[in-house]
Amino acid sequence: MGNAQSGGIPREILDDLKLTTRFSDSEITQWYENFQKQCPTGRITLQQFEEIYAYAQHVFRSFDTNDDGTLDFKEYVVALHMTSSGKSTLKLEWAFSLFDVDKNGYVTKPEVTELSQAIFDLIPKEKQANLPSDESTPEKRAEKLWRKHLQSRFSLTHAERVAEGEFIQAIQSNEAALRLIQYDHK
Repeated sequence: MGNAQSGGIPREILDDLKLTTRFSDSEITQWYENFQKQCPTGRITLQQFEEIYAYAQHVFRSFDTNDDGTLDFKEYVVALHMTSSGKSTLKLEWAFSLFDVDKNGYVTKPEVTELSQAIFDLIPKEKQANLPSDESTPEKRAEKLWRKHLQSRFSLTHAERVAEGEFIQAIQSNEAALRLIQYDHK
């Protein structure tokens, strides 16, 4: 009797995910179908996860503060705190660490482009089609973030970089810039 949704996802899982994530039926169903195609066993290994979601590698790197390829308990708890804390400055510090791919204390345009690609990959295809034309590709999103929100604010040239404080200041004071560094599914 109707235990499954048309996309094959069990109704109780769909209802639970809608409640806890606030994604729509169609978004959850689309992700479920994609998940089933990529992981026919219904489970995903860490290796598969990293292959499918480049963003995961950046998240892990940002938490692995001693660069040993693992998270110890302290790094793990700090990661939980940074991602679940209500403090926007703390979350922006973490966002900076995501964008600072080479961990040199600065963000460059190539790093913004790399992370923009990973974030763009999180946006469902149906939502990508509705993005403004200057945000419709990862490259356009990176260009907009770099030129309009970082470069122009600090009078940078193409070869320059943005320090953590500058990054936080630029993003914190601008809702459009904040939207570009995250995927808000609402």
